[in-house]
Amino acid sequence: MQVSLDSLGLNSPDWLVQLTTQRRMSREDYRAFVAGNPDLRIERTAQGEVIIMPAAHSRTGYQNSELSAQVRNWARQDGRGVAFDSSTGFDLPNGSNRSPDAAWVLKSRLEALTPEQKSEYLPLCPDFVAELRSKSDRLPMVREKMREYLGNGARLGWLIDPLERRVEVYRPGAAPQMLVQPVTVSGEPELLGFSLDLTYIWEPEV
Repeated sequence: MQVSLDSLGLNSPDWLVQLTTQRRMSREDYRAFVAGNPDLRIERTAQGEVIIMPAAHSRTGYQNSELSAQVRNWARQDGRGVAFDSSTGFDLPNGSNRSPDAAWVLKSRLEALTPEQKSEYLPLCPDFVAELRSKSDRLPMVREKMREYLGNGARLGWLIDPLERRVEVYRPGAAPQMLVQPVTVSGEPELLGFSLDLTYIWEPEV
């Protein structure tokens, strides 16, 4: 289903930052739309709104790569779960489809899924999610997304903000913890033995 942006009834004046469609899409329509537009970065809200985001700039892409690599390397050593990068979509219980910049899911939860479910968007919320704020991201919207993850079952979330050199740590039932210019951020106790080194996120090589 190839769809032009002009046909979607876009209602956001900030189209260089983010496009939000007025049209509501079912999960089936959303899958067809994504399949027909593989070059777009797309998410779907719980209300069926489709959000089209710009491609990451070089610096954000580098920071995303560093974040994903550290989570992946720890996950392989830990062995209890599987790490995913920013290209992975998850069908959350509330009906939205989200793609966190980094995610981790316990293998015990993945083992409960059918092979068909594993080949599609995983029908669950990750146990851990991280969102890396880029200069095109509005902070209130990213914070709302973090609250959505917690409301759908995430046990730990990090909002990493290179613009302000801050990390907001989210856990269920608690106010977000603000870390200002940290060198590292610990995943304990949810991510046993994992500490994210922020050196190359605060000071990327591009």
